Amino acid sequence: MTLGSRNLPAGFGRLWTAQTVSSLGDGVTHAALPLLTLTLTRDPMALAVVTAAGTLPWLLFGVLGGALVDRWDRRRTMWVTDAARAVLLAVPAAAAALDVLSIPLLAAVAFLLALGGLFFDTAATAYLPDLLGRDPALLERANARLRGAQTAASGFAGPPAGSALLALGRSVPLLADAVSFALSALLVRSLPAVPRPAASARESLLRQARAGASYVFRDRLLLGLALRPAVGNIAFLAVETVLALFARERLGIDTFGFGLLFTAEAAGGLLGAGIASFLGRRLGTGTALTCTATIEGLAILGLASAPNAYVAGIALAVCGAGMGATMVLGPSLRQAIVPAHLMGRVASTSRMLAMCAAPFGAFLGGWLANTYDLRTPLYAAAGLLLTMTAVTATMTSNRRVEAALRNTHPEADPADQRPAKEIAVQTASR
Repeated sequence: MTLGSRNLPAGFGRLWTAQTVSSLGDGVTHAALPLLTLTLTRDPMALAVVTAAGTLPWLLFGVLGGALVDRWDRRRTMWVTDAARAVLLAVPAAAAALDVLSIPLLAAVAFLLALGGLFFDTAATAYLPDLLGRDPALLERANARLRGAQTAASGFAGPPAGSALLALGRSVPLLADAVSFALSALLVRSLPAVPRPAASARESLLRQARAGASYVFRDRLLLGLALRPAVGNIAFLAVETVLALFARERLGIDTFGFGLLFTAEAAGGLLGAGIASFLGRRLGTGTALTCTATIEGLAILGLASAPNAYVAGIALAVCGAGMGATMVLGPSLRQAIVPAHLMGRVASTSRMLAMCAAPFGAFLGGWLANTYDLRTPLYAAAGLLLTMTAVTATMTSNRRVEAALRNTHPEADPADQRPAKEIAVQTASR
């Protein structure tokens, strides 16, 4: 049987549906939450507080969360987390209906939703290889479908729906997201069971967490893959914090138009995800990652100088294309070179670095907007992205990628007459 001839198992369809439904709800909340905040205040720092609250769980519990997921039943972790998030969203929905919604409550909800996301995302990352028998070709196909559906649901459909539902009432988008979490929990609960990770009786939770973190920091390739989204999140959160205000006051975009900006970004994301493998084959994974990061920085520079809504939408679409390709190439490369027993901890450590950087971006965006003007955070974000690209270029070079893949899959060379570079690039796209 040739690699890639197997079909995805039936259980993957339920996982795909669950994540698509949940992503639709996430898109609704992603657009509605800053707009809900704007109904309470126009202070950029208040927007920064709500935005940053959604990233703090990774700062506080990121590495420990990965260690716990490597101990717990991953399917149960996913459905219990989604059920809890469905119940949680009923609180701000009721507060909005009773007209007692507040910035502290929105910040608390953002924090708890993100805490649930920490456990769900880490468990899903670790569950998928088990579900697919760690077949690289199946993982490539599955990740492509999951990423495409997530982008379409949370980017295309969710934000405009969130803006439209907000017009019906402040509690409506929150209730819609609650329903999406409930449906996802039911679907995930029906997934097939996979073996629970082997317990490590003599090793403490802290030591296990430390092992996962040190594995990332000792490997320059993995560290480079982790630093890019970390610095990128500082930049993107600086932009996101002021984007609603920037769109309204500088570009004259109304509530529905603000949702369409996210749709433009998602359209670019779908394109980027679709051409990621092509870029990896033509340029090599390392060079492709450097190119996509450069595109992101230049696109944010274009957004900062946009004279109208149309140019802003194009800039966000280009930025989305860069991010879409990056988010296929980077995680797929990490899955190809990280040992299975460390996957949960390495994934959570990498994600933690990215999410821990985000609060700095949120507060940086709010401070720059208050101190200077609404365009300044965007110019600063572009500068950060381009600087990060230059610094990490050698850490994620094609040479390092090829060496890591050869060390991970040493048996590939004797059985395959293709050049080593071609093998490495194609494996990295999985």
